[in-house]
Amino acid sequence: MILLQINQLSKYYGAELILSNIKLEVQNRDRIALVGRNGAGKSTLLKIIAGQMSFDNGELIRPKGVTIGYLAQDTGLESNLSIWDEMLTVFSGLLRKEKELRRLEEKMAVPEIFQNEASYQKVLKEYDELQFSYKDEGGYQYEADIRSVLHGLQFADYDVSTPISSLSGGQKTRLALGKLLLKKPDILILDEPTNHLDIETLSWLEQYLQGYQGAVLIVSHDRYFLDKVVNQVYEISRNAIRKYHGNFSSYLVKKAEDYERDLKQFEKQQEEIEKLRDFVQKNITRASTTKRAQSRRKQLEKMEVLDKPQGDEKSASFSFEIERQSGNEVLNIDHLAIGYEKDTVSENISMRITKGESIALVGPNGVGKSTLLKTLIGRLPAIAGAFRFGTNVQVSYYDQEQAELVSNKRVLNELWDEHPLRPEKEIRTILGNFLFSGDDVLKTVSTLSGGEKARLALAKIMMEKGNLLIMDEPTNHLDLDSKMVLENALIDYPGTILFVSHDRYFINRIATKVMELSNNGNEEFLGDYDYYIQKKQEQAEIKELEQSGNIVKITKADEKTNYKIDKEAKKLERQRKRRLEEVELGMEKLESEIKEYNDELCRPEVFQDHEKVQEIQEKLDKAQTTLDLLMEEWAELEEMV
Repeated sequence: MILLQINQLSKYYGAELILSNIKLEVQNRDRIALVGRNGAGKSTLLKIIAGQMSFDNGELIRPKGVTIGYLAQDTGLESNLSIWDEMLTVFSGLLRKEKELRRLEEKMAVPEIFQNEASYQKVLKEYDELQFSYKDEGGYQYEADIRSVLHGLQFADYDVSTPISSLSGGQKTRLALGKLLLKKPDILILDEPTNHLDIETLSWLEQYLQGYQGAVLIVSHDRYFLDKVVNQVYEISRNAIRKYHGNFSSYLVKKAEDYERDLKQFEKQQEEIEKLRDFVQKNITRASTTKRAQSRRKQLEKMEVLDKPQGDEKSASFSFEIERQSGNEVLNIDHLAIGYEKDTVSENISMRITKGESIALVGPNGVGKSTLLKTLIGRLPAIAGAFRFGTNVQVSYYDQEQAELVSNKRVLNELWDEHPLRPEKEIRTILGNFLFSGDDVLKTVSTLSGGEKARLALAKIMMEKGNLLIMDEPTNHLDLDSKMVLENALIDYPGTILFVSHDRYFINRIATKVMELSNNGNEEFLGDYDYYIQKKQEQAEIKELEQSGNIVKITKADEKTNYKIDKEAKKLERQRKRRLEEVELGMEKLESEIKEYNDELCRPEVFQDHEKVQEIQEKLDKAQTTLDLLMEEWAELEEMV
């Protein structure tokens, strides 16, 4: 069933074109991601669909009765009610029916009604119809639904009578999401729903959306989340939109394939056009060939010339370098307790970080991840315990809230004032690499968007050339393209990284270790995010065995041994895949050569020359022998899977 259709829609802000000829269709159970650079118009399109913004041209068709629920970016739930009472407002219709059912029950118990058969049957019929309607609309499960959603959004341990007005901004945002999920609209529109959600909550939301009965339209910069949830991707680029089937990873592959195909078609047509023009130019004046030249010219005039594929828009371009190497021991933390004044958030934290490691700090919201980073850089005092940096360690810190970037300086001066000896041209070049070009460098820092502030903060860190990067949610506010650039820059970084992130794809690409923080300490996992999840599942299974009496003990030495074995297995698998690719390329090359040799042997001028035939036959036999050997190796490599 089609829930929404958009045809040839256009939107202007003043004279600036934002969206042009947009075509989009939403059917029931669709899971759609809307992707594109920051500022491409994604949120604008969502607001238009939700009816919160007008459009200039085109049409938006929505069948009567189709409901739309929209959660804007960082929308907090503002209410004077308690958590439970606010969630109940979603079911106000059911509550009225529930109240009416109680009234009818009381009425049926009145002797006068009970003794009057006609009156009793009339009330009973009314009661049965209302009860059926009440049950059909979820009247017997709405409280369970509320508890389920609150539990999934990490409110299980909260007193549901807590006033919403006393909660933090992140908690209000999660409740706004929860309230929208309980409404169950036909089209659920979510703009950056993964903000303020920890990894556990993200996993719950993924499962919830996978089973959602309506359609889902999402804008998100979380690639892991998109891969799990969506089955269609609409990309907005240069004011236009293009549809791809599959999840986000599939979209990237198809987009690259489409670009290569379109480029080849364009180049082939350009060659054909050049040949036709050349023929016309050389033959139009000759009496014997003028008709053919005129025919070619008409062919040129009728030809629908393809536009050159534009490829991706300009990306940020940067790398992190270090000024000097640190010692092997970068940071040692010993039984550290952290928090605010005497309010301890987490304690008994101990870890040792060595040169070249990239450590992801994970844990639920409120466990103290950001607090730990702020303690390490000296913004908060330690409550107990100690930590020390190693020799020659130079720290660069990235703040998720960009708290330092609130000045009234221009973008150019924000960077130049910290490096006054650098020429202006060099500062402008660096800012250009972070997509600040032309008049962008004259913007006031405090007026920048979240994405722009994030890029400026990264530019500042890049110029510091620290050998220890401490980063708090570095991917927040970055679009997917900028995230990829940051990932590649951090992979190539020669220093040490300690970072907090809820972006699981980012953790998988960057982390060599995962450190799970709790209120009572920390636990180390030797691997990326997927390895960490695997180990957590194993721990849960072991716990079940212990509870059932089948006690199994896994030591740290066992875990390290398992990690080494797993790491070696992954290394061998990478080598196998690399060799398989080499063998397949070799086979393709040899098959091409064998075809050429066979074609040559069929040519009259060759098969009449005995020496030439013998020479080609020797090459053919050698190529065939090599191909046979490669085919045997290929079969062996395939069997190793």
